[in-house]
Amino acid sequence: MRSLFTNKPSSPKVLARYVKTNALLAIIAAVIGLWALQLVFSYLSELDSLDDSYTMGEAIKYIFYRSPYFLEQFIPTGALLGAVVGLGLLANKSELVVMRAAGVSIYRIVGWVLQPALIFVLIALAINQFVLPHSNQLADQINDADSSSLVTSVRGYWTVQPRFENAENGIATPDGSDILYIDYADVQGNIGEVKRWHLDNDGNLKSAIHAEGGRYSGRQSLETADGTSSGQYRYDWQLNNMIKLNINQGFESSQAVAPSDTLSLPFAPESVYLLTRKAEDLSLTQLFEHRQFMRGQGNRSLDHELAFWQKLLSPLSILSLVIVACSFVFGSLRTHSLGLRIVVALLFGLLFSYVQDLVGFVSLATGFSPMLMVLLPIIGSAALGFYLIKRQM
Repeated sequence: MRSLFTNKPSSPKVLARYVKTNALLAIIAAVIGLWALQLVFSYLSELDSLDDSYTMGEAIKYIFYRSPYFLEQFIPTGALLGAVVGLGLLANKSELVVMRAAGVSIYRIVGWVLQPALIFVLIALAINQFVLPHSNQLADQINDADSSSLVTSVRGYWTVQPRFENAENGIATPDGSDILYIDYADVQGNIGEVKRWHLDNDGNLKSAIHAEGGRYSGRQSLETADGTSSGQYRYDWQLNNMIKLNINQGFESSQAVAPSDTLSLPFAPESVYLLTRKAEDLSLTQLFEHRQFMRGQGNRSLDHELAFWQKLLSPLSILSLVIVACSFVFGSLRTHSLGLRIVVALLFGLLFSYVQDLVGFVSLATGFSPMLMVLLPIIGSAALGFYLIKRQM
């Protein structure tokens, strides 16, 4: 380390590069190590599900498509562990002591460690924005656990639509309502399995329709009572392989098979895609579009709002954990060994993850602001890190 301080004007740059390199390599090793362990454990768990329809090859493909999600999930913990290991190795060789004796402040060293962590912040944001929407959809197509229980499943899109019947005098009268379920939709306008139940004005089931899928066929402008355009549109899908069950009085029923039928919705295919996807499968911009769409409809989805704020504030989560990691390292290694500090860092990373999940559940259960609930663990961990760092000064 003496050679690092021979040339005083260049020594800060050399020290900065040295600390950044050690932190970057340690974080890379920690993230890749945790990611590899998760891939192995996930593959072992999938072995119990193998059968004639779900082969080993499909299990490997499923793990491959889920791997970006696992990587994004372990970046915060990997950054925490890597920062502890990288700085711990420097402290183990008394290099941090030499740096501080040369006049380098703790906050400057922490700033050097935060810069490599910013690389993983960008990686996490890129995975969330560009990779996860496609990879999770491909994974769900291979291993779909809900396909056998669509009636009781809460996935996809459910809605209740009022139905009106045109009388001879041209006045529309209420004709009960339709309960509509769409399994999934893609950005090209294709929709998956569709189910629709028609209830009369008294709430009695009158008919049930099942279709294997549908394709977007276009939109039609809605007109007002005086025949002018209202500026609103009706979007139509052509359903394929439709089966209709009519239930008459006395519970007598008849079944009919039709090659096609038309499904009309008041919003575009892009909105149907957003409504049928799980919150974790949408990118940050798609979650924002979903949030704006729900506001326009006068509704609110706490699950999607929570996912939006978790992804938007994930960079702050990573940086706050790195600050806590730095606070674990400074101090005499005679008091606590490096191995103990690594274990404490892992436990703190797990605790932070559990607290994030807990506040998320609290937000969903109480309706409290998802943004504030996501910020609470971040602010708490950052405050703890700065407090512990200040004690070492």
